[in-house]
Amino acid sequence: MLAWVIPATAQSEGGADSSQPTVLEGTLRLGFDQYFAGVRLAAVDQSGTSIGQAVTNAEGQWSVAVPGAGTYAVTLDESTLPEGIGLREGYDSTIQVTVAQGASRAVVFAVGEAPKGTPFGERAAQTVFNGLKFGLIIAMSAIGLSLIYGTTGLVNFAHGELVTFGAVIAWYFNSSWGELNLIVAAIVTVIVCGMLGAGLESGLFRPLRHRRLGIFQLVVVTIGLSLLGRQLIQLFFGAEPLPYTDFQVQQRWEFGPWAVTPRELVTVAVIVAILLAVGLMLQWTRFGKATRAVSDNASLAEASGINVNRVVLVVWAIGAALAGLGGVFQGLDTDIDPFLGFQLL
Repeated sequence: MLAWVIPATAQSEGGADSSQPTVLEGTLRLGFDQYFAGVRLAAVDQSGTSIGQAVTNAEGQWSVAVPGAGTYAVTLDESTLPEGIGLREGYDSTIQVTVAQGASRAVVFAVGEAPKGTPFGERAAQTVFNGLKFGLIIAMSAIGLSLIYGTTGLVNFAHGELVTFGAVIAWYFNSSWGELNLIVAAIVTVIVCGMLGAGLESGLFRPLRHRRLGIFQLVVVTIGLSLLGRQLIQLFFGAEPLPYTDFQVQQRWEFGPWAVTPRELVTVAVIVAILLAVGLMLQWTRFGKATRAVSDNASLAEASGINVNRVVLVVWAIGAALAGLGGVFQGLDTDIDPFLGFQLL
């Protein structure tokens, strides 16, 4: 196993504050559940002058204040480690670290036996599951892109921003505005994104089509919307990736070679159900048949009594709603940032 020292309040050197104390600190632990108390560490400067000593507490935490920026040597007293625990072969008990003024610096010690590698079969099975999950998220996010292209011939380059918008709106409802449960926040997000999609169609693209703008001009409009949407999201949300409040820490369930969390299973199950529902809707419902007719020949469909504008409006609403939900699932799987949907696109 690997034991290491990590900072309790790590601060990057680039963001160091000269008014704050300069500290070497960390937590000595083995794996994720065993902490070492009573382990002595000492720090000296480049001239060999003792700077300070520390002893880890019950949570394995320690800290040594140093006089300022510079390079220091931190030594772990191996004799104070628990019986049977020592430094890993090839690693030294003394580590040189450089710290900036007003910053805290982590020190990493490799203690105990090296972790055993996961068998190839288990790695392959886990990778297949992770790829399936990611592919399903992309598939659901792309339904709207496909439907809009099929009914209008428009390649919507702003579709990725609809995905990001869904993730961001769900984060606000879950973590900032109402502190709603993420499931409730996701439902609200689907409604908001559906309204946004309908608004884009009725308020922007339909008037532009009536002005007889060609597909190329409309594609340029979507590129502009993509750039604008990305910058607006970054302006209001910020550039730092942020997680949802709910369902972040979960115990993994073991299913043979797979280790998955409950949220991952729910993600796969919900997306599969949605994909099947959309497929059945397009195949068997009256609206689905109308959508396929508009996709095949819009002029003939209109001549047959199909309200093409209404079909396109509903397609935009459904596509944007599913894109937003895809953003929620992707944000739950990683973190939310302004480029989340752009990367998926």
